[in-house]
Amino acid sequence: MPVHATAGARARAGGRLWAPAVLLVVSGMAALIFQILWIKQLSLIVGVEVHAIALAVSAFFFGLAVGSAWLGRVADRSANPLRLYAGIELGVALLALGVTWALSHGAAQFARAEQAWSWGAWLTLLAVVAIPPMLMGGTLPVLLRACGAAQVGRAGGILYAANTAGAIAGALLPAFVLIPAYGVGRTACAAAVLNLAAAAGAWALQRRAPAPAPRAPSTAPARALSGEAWLAIGLYSAAGAIAMGYEVLWSQMVVPFMSTRAFAFSVVLAVYLAGLALGAALYARWEHRLRDPWRVFALLIAGAGLVALLEVVLLGPWLIDAQSMAEAAVRQWSDSGLAGMSARFAVVASWVVLLPTLLLGAAFPAVLRIAVPADRRGQGAGLVLAGNTLGGIAGTLLVAFVLLPRLGTVHALAVLAAAACAVGIAAVWRTGEPMTRAVAVALFGAVLILGWALPADHLARRLPGAKDGKLVFYDESRGGTVAVVERGEGEQRFRRLYIQGVSNSGDAMPSLRYMRLQALLPLVVHAGEPRSALVIGYGTGITAGALSRYPGLERRVVAELLPGVLRAGALFKGSYDAAVDPGLDRRLRDGRRELLTSQERYDLITLEPPPPSAAGVVNLYSQDFYELAATRLNPQGVVAQWLPLPTQNLDDTRALVASFIAVFPHATLWTTELHEMLLVGSLQPMPLDAARIAGRMADPRLRQALADVGVGSPAALLATWVTDREGLARFAGQTPPVTDDRPAIEYAAWVRPREIVHTLPALLALRGEPPLGGGAPALFSEIKQERAVLDLFYRSALAAYRGDRQEWGRHADALAHRARDNPYLRWFMAGTDTR
Repeated sequence: MPVHATAGARARAGGRLWAPAVLLVVSGMAALIFQILWIKQLSLIVGVEVHAIALAVSAFFFGLAVGSAWLGRVADRSANPLRLYAGIELGVALLALGVTWALSHGAAQFARAEQAWSWGAWLTLLAVVAIPPMLMGGTLPVLLRACGAAQVGRAGGILYAANTAGAIAGALLPAFVLIPAYGVGRTACAAAVLNLAAAAGAWALQRRAPAPAPRAPSTAPARALSGEAWLAIGLYSAAGAIAMGYEVLWSQMVVPFMSTRAFAFSVVLAVYLAGLALGAALYARWEHRLRDPWRVFALLIAGAGLVALLEVVLLGPWLIDAQSMAEAAVRQWSDSGLAGMSARFAVVASWVVLLPTLLLGAAFPAVLRIAVPADRRGQGAGLVLAGNTLGGIAGTLLVAFVLLPRLGTVHALAVLAAAACAVGIAAVWRTGEPMTRAVAVALFGAVLILGWALPADHLARRLPGAKDGKLVFYDESRGGTVAVVERGEGEQRFRRLYIQGVSNSGDAMPSLRYMRLQALLPLVVHAGEPRSALVIGYGTGITAGALSRYPGLERRVVAELLPGVLRAGALFKGSYDAAVDPGLDRRLRDGRRELLTSQERYDLITLEPPPPSAAGVVNLYSQDFYELAATRLNPQGVVAQWLPLPTQNLDDTRALVASFIAVFPHATLWTTELHEMLLVGSLQPMPLDAARIAGRMADPRLRQALADVGVGSPAALLATWVTDREGLARFAGQTPPVTDDRPAIEYAAWVRPREIVHTLPALLALRGEPPLGGGAPALFSEIKQERAVLDLFYRSALAAYRGDRQEWGRHADALAHRARDNPYLRWFMAGTDTR
């Protein structure tokens, strides 16, 4: 055939593909939006344990696999595949909305059902999540069948790229636009509208298309796929397992160079999908020049394995420098902190993820050329997608449950890379070309050498947080990496806890002070006689350990998600050996799930989770969470919530306060440290009684625990009181509270530099005299003196944040004098920057 005729045929085929491609862009966008929403909702139902989420996500992909295989067969028997596609999209819209509604009301029901019949509850939940994806999985095979006689590799590559391009938009829109603006429920409605638009588009195309010629019923049996096709499907299924295994490991690797914000994960997912789409599109563009699909497939899969491992080898400080340059350039161009940080995320995601996924994306149309006969397009494409998806489920579970816990990230990645090369060798043996076989074997050998040479702690050595300190602990588990880094000298030496490479806490004096007060302050001011306490979040163990200093506590419980955090606890000072304390009940469980599944009640529930802007942590800051926590309080019980000041903007702090006071009619605010405050709330009044507070602080162990962090008397403790519920209500104003449906804080704008200089003065402006009952005049005078010292320190520190070192210097002598008897002030006056 002449070259110009071939080009013309490709152009005509491309013209027939544009409309189905647009439909798949819209469909892919809706599917990813629903997937992200359901993962978020499932974290509220089953907790954020990695295994639970992995099982739930596997249900989603299982539905896709079943739908691909089932609807692919249906498409081949359909006289009008466009009408079938319209019906599928309509069904997705209705079923997906129903699942979203059911999940939003399912947490309590699941908890009760799991206690009665664990397996039944899980199977029901997984079945519910899998139903809409059964229809989603059929969209691409059905439209590939509708495209007629176009080259299957080219058509499949274009449609796959289009569907994945829509998924990229679906990965970004929820975090950057939809959930912050509309909440979870309305975002689901927006996704359903996209499905309806795709259905309407397919219906319109069907009406404009010429009527299909009537087909006589065939009495011949359907031709079975060839052995070569089944081998290709099997190998592509193995490649799907490897690809999803990569994704699990990449999610561990990139976080130290990024952030725990939801934006970061959206950018990584978008880059992952972009690689797949670009690879498929490039193959479609050059398919006419690629003769042997077996050879192409083999080299793509094996090459992706070697590249994935090489990129880990080359990780280093240069990547942080590249991120900083990209962030500075984008911020200069856009004047947006969020855009700058997103550029920072994109740099590391592109380095780690983009090139391997590009190669993997190009492998899909190559497999279609091998496995999909012209008269069985729907069935063949459906089986290819189903096999790849089922392989992805197996890879996700194998890596999350077996390889990662046993081998760690680096060596698990080496195993996957070696498996990819083995798949390539199996595929290339079909070609009979010695040179191609030699290349595949050479790639396999290179992977084995690199994997053997890489130390297990290679990533730990690349942690940005460990650059200027000494790494004293590193642990990889199913939930993430946990590291402890030591810094400073002599008395100023301290350690920081890094989870997924992000600093969470430490045992420097400021951290020691606010975490100890996190436990002891609400117990000292408690209106009843507290006998039980629950700490959500073990962290450094300082809060949990401080409970042992309070006399009378008969039951002390801590809920912690990561086993590595518990193992690292013994390395931090000031925890009173909480890591080995036989009286402390340590439960390895998500905090919200602990409250959902246990009917135990407490006199104190105190929280020390990561900052509220971190992905998934909003589950412990929402109005819905506080309503749940309130049901687990004894009469006169209190909830104490950590309120960090520099980690979110002022308006977001107002929203956090609004969600707290929406539940607790009696609430107070205390300043526990320059950078932190403490919300204490109860369903009953919480009067401050001077005699009761003084009596409790007379206990030697409790008094010493507080004196060690600069709170040496009842007056010093009461001087940290800021305001009551009325003052908090004035501060919150009309700001809507954070809820499970409107988790705005998780998607808030990037924090402005030195935001504390706005937030701390706004909160301190609410301050009045503590409503103390029974106090003598001398006590009020002492409170006034202690408050004056705090004011002087805070005022000086804020001046330093603003760059006014002169004001700090003017008060240095007075602060140095008070620091002699105050360990907290002494730490700062030593000139050590601990933040």
